[in-house]
Amino acid sequence: MKVNVLAFGIAKDIFGGSSIAVELTGDDTTANLKSTLETAYPRLKQLASYMVAVNNEYANDTLPLSERDEIAIIPPVSGG
Repeated sequence: MKVNVLAFGIAKDIFGGSSIAVELTGDDTTANLKSTLETAYPRLKQLASYMVAVNNEYANDTLPLSERDEIAIIPPVSGG
């Protein structure tokens, strides 16, 4: 299954753009997406943490994904 992933903040630099297409094999879950992304983009693992949002809501690792989902990688943010 192929999904489109939006990137924000430092994730845009890591991916080299504001969105990427990712081919998932095996489980179509958020955990599998994160594993696939971290294999393709090892710098992602160096972040202190990052969240995955699916359809404008933060997702846990067991959430099943579909090709129609809007998926975003949200790195840690700071501000004051």
